[in-house]
Amino acid sequence: WIKNKGSYYTKFAWQGGYGGFSVSPSLHDKTKQYIQFQEKHHQKMSYKEEYLMFLKEYGIDYNEKYLWSD
Repeated sequence: WIKNKGSYYTKFAWQGGYGGFSVSPSLHDKTKQYIQFQEKHHQKMSYKEEYLMFLKEYGIDYNEKYLWSD
């Protein structure tokens, strides 16, 4: 439907995958601060390393062959 909204959107495409995590209201401020400094944080740990850390930390089963398209 979005491609019918005008020429600006003709090349629109959804990303290949996603991950979703909920955040407790008690951690909203800490999460906002993390997002604000995410670029700096990823100088120490890559996105992939961090994503795998979250999956392991919270006991989420995964198969790494389905996580990355590169």
